[in-house]
Amino acid sequence: MTQSEFIPSASSEADLLRADAILLALIRTPGLGLRSAYSLLQHLAISDLFDNTETLIEAGLRRDIATRLTATKLEPLQHQLSEYQRQGIAVISLVNPLYPPLLKELPDPPLLLFCLGNSTLLSRPQVAIVGSRGASVGGKRHAFEFAAQLSDAEIVVTSGMAMGIDASAHQGALHNGGATLAVLGTGVDLCYPRRNKALWEQIAQHGLLVSEFLPGTPPRAQHFPRRNRIIAGLSLATLVVEAEQKSGSLITAELAMDYNREVMAMPGAVNNPYSRGCHALIKHGAALVENAEDVLAELGCYQQKGLYINKREEQKEGENTLLRHIGFEPTSIDAIAVSSQIPIAQLLTLLIDLELEGSITSTSGGYTRVGGE
Repeated sequence: MTQSEFIPSASSEADLLRADAILLALIRTPGLGLRSAYSLLQHLAISDLFDNTETLIEAGLRRDIATRLTATKLEPLQHQLSEYQRQGIAVISLVNPLYPPLLKELPDPPLLLFCLGNSTLLSRPQVAIVGSRGASVGGKRHAFEFAAQLSDAEIVVTSGMAMGIDASAHQGALHNGGATLAVLGTGVDLCYPRRNKALWEQIAQHGLLVSEFLPGTPPRAQHFPRRNRIIAGLSLATLVVEAEQKSGSLITAELAMDYNREVMAMPGAVNNPYSRGCHALIKHGAALVENAEDVLAELGCYQQKGLYINKREEQKEGENTLLRHIGFEPTSIDAIAVSSQIPIAQLLTLLIDLELEGSITSTSGGYTRVGGE
């Protein structure tokens, strides 16, 4: 059971606003980490968190932290949430139906996601492309090309907006009007590194910037491993283009393996230090890929007449059955999962196959059936 399974979705707009304010209070409370917050939520309903100090202490909180929480006023926090909205920053919490289902599977999903840009990209099929900041010219070119081709196949390219491979992947996705999502180790209203300012602006306008950190939060070293888990958690697969043997990219790949997601790596010259991390991943079971078609094949697709189609015929029956659970009006992923009883990881693979073959299309409310079949 994941941590998020203890947290039910909000049933109304008023409940959602109150729950968002309470979760905002949790992440703003000094001394209260994510692990302690989850421990608290396992013992108490969100609506009961501020009832009395003794209840919080019984649930495991230190008295000083419990006292701070019960003294918190929700009205200013609700006002702050409205202010974020006014600034164009959407706040999507674990109780929000728009929260990405794959991210909920993590043992420690963010309580809140702050989003600047097109937040509907969160529910779209994603592939992470990551690698070294000091990448070679060839490595950056490969990242650009992989991203451009994957975005042509309606895949959202996800990365961390660092220099090198990350930036090239975002640029490749944007090149032909594709979609890209950047997970930040700062608040979404700050650009880091500053040299990526133009890219940050492009993604805010044409893609999506995401962070679990409050707007205005500056970069700190401990933020980036937390960012990496979100990159891995949002994505169906993680592709490492170039990486040294000790790098943040390998941490992202290892997290993806832990989350039971596909991990792929591009091989390189044996004397290239930026290829050693990729070679180590391949030795430990990562798929060796040489082009975007290889990536799509690992996801179960092949190209025919310009379209990417599921190559596993045995899945067709499951896909046809799945269509019965998708309406001609937007159907949320959560509703499809409950109705079809298909595990989320398997469901998202089937949904990407149906979308790539043109049977369904993603919308702000989930997925919509196409045609009259």
